[in-house]
Amino acid sequence: MSEEKVVRLGAKKNKAKETKNEEEQKQELVYCSFCGRPNTQVIKMIEGPGVNICSECTMIALQYFVLEDRIPCAEAQQILKAFWGKAR
Repeated sequence: MSEEKVVRLGAKKNKAKETKNEEEQKQELVYCSFCGRPNTQVIKMIEGPGVNICSECTMIALQYFVLEDRIPCAEAQQILKAFWGKAR
């Protein structure tokens, strides 16, 4: 599994350009649209079309939904296990 710091959603994979993209990605700063932190200061960054969210803001959003009873606690635990299991 890839240990990319920035995960791009909807990006097409091209094997020929993959090495170059990985090198550029390590140098490229991507900022969270919510808190403004760069990818160098967070565990992971998800880059979507026109918006980015870091792992910390994702956790805050998940905690909000749990506290507001919008997600049953058991489901939230599964999300947390999947997220932290892949981030380490």
